Amino acid sequence: LLDEADAELADDAPEKREKRRKRVIKTLQRKTFMKIGRTEIGLGVGLVTNDPFINRYLINADLTYHFTEIAAIQLGGGFSPNLGRGDWKGITKQIVEENGVTPDISKIQFWADATLQFAPIYGKLAAPGNEIINFDIYGLFGTGFVQTADDLEALNVDPSDPGADAATSTASQFHPMLTFGAGMRVVFGKRLAVRLEGKGISYIEVIESLNLEMKNNMLFTLKASYFLGKTN
Repeated sequence: LLDEADAELADDAPEKREKRRKRVIKTLQRKTFMKIGRTEIGLGVGLVTNDPFINRYLINADLTYHFTEIAAIQLGGGFSPNLGRGDWKGITKQIVEENGVTPDISKIQFWADATLQFAPIYGKLAAPGNEIINFDIYGLFGTGFVQTADDLEALNVDPSDPGADAATSTASQFHPMLTFGAGMRVVFGKRLAVRLEGKGISYIEVIESLNLEMKNNMLFTLKASYFLGKTN
């Protein structure tokens, strides 16, 4: 006896039956985007998300070389402009001007780091017009240095003191730092990508030249990337 599928085939013309028997459904497909051996240039903007006293906005850039599909080395850095009291949050203005309290305000001004990027998760999204959008999720870990500036007005320190900059009411410090974080890269076409990245930087800050304090700042950035090198 013929089952239902065979009965359907029996009703078709011989040529149609043969074509249907040979139809193949591909479960494994070639990747439409490759990173291996390519250099990625990124430029973005962001902010520090966990500082209770100040708003810090960032401009950053990086250069990443992908030596495999899942591993890469990244060199990057960023800058955050010093806006003086314009960086203060409402709570800071209240406790300094009304309560006479001196909060510890340390502003990130510049940083540079080298990080190892590891991207074990890869996927695809279907887009209109039979286009495929590739994405990956990656982690990163590395080291570098950061320059910070103490807000001397908030600390009630005389800007004429040694090490203080009277023009900006800050005193600059350099610190070695550790970086760690994760991100997501969404690729459009063969060369363009958008990255969302969260990164923590940890360093030891000197407070008023006397005390040491561990600082952990979380940076959130949105970047546009361009891939150099051969496309597959």
